[in-house]
Amino acid sequence: MLNDILLLNKKHEGAARTILERVMPELTPKYIITISGEVETGKCEVAHMLGRLLKKEGIGLKLLHMDNYYKIAPLERNDWRRRHGIDSVGYDEYDWEVVSRTLKGFREGKLTTLPCVDLFTGQIDQLTTNFAGIQVLIIEGLYSVKIEEANLKVFIEQTYRDTIEEQKLSGKEELDEFRMQILEREHQVVQSLKPLADFYLDFDTASEIFHY
Repeated sequence: MLNDILLLNKKHEGAARTILERVMPELTPKYIITISGEVETGKCEVAHMLGRLLKKEGIGLKLLHMDNYYKIAPLERNDWRRRHGIDSVGYDEYDWEVVSRTLKGFREGKLTTLPCVDLFTGQIDQLTTNFAGIQVLIIEGLYSVKIEEANLKVFIEQTYRDTIEEQKLSGKEELDEFRMQILEREHQVVQSLKPLADFYLDFDTASEIFHY
């Protein structure tokens, strides 16, 4: 996403180091890591820190944000959801065909055009990137745990209720009644996918606690 702002801290670095320790012994060419969880639980921050750590290890990587893969652009999404009802909120809002094309480009190590949301305009731009020489793909997003090709699926244990203050500070979305309904619906969907993960992070207990 263009023009996004990250607030990184020690808990994100600690979580990223925990993941790094887990993956380094088993890294293979074209290794995919997904980081899932609810809104404002630190998915993007942990993914960014993990990318930094992998870069220090000399590993070629790219980071993808699943928010780029919604079928409906941000400026139109609320109206679309109101028309189709709250039950329309979920992983079917992603364009999985475009996700599959991106993963194919990664596996084949070739130039690939993928969507990229500009948070200033709310538009979905197109970005062409080169996957040549890229060994690791990190994918963060609410429903990224559904990506079957992933070698490691990480799930962050917090819920949207734990991060309400962070959401207010971020100012990305107005927390009106409809937004709260969306958050609750996303909570239900994300938690239903939790069993698909194989590695869990818990910031509440300690910055580096995890379990399988």
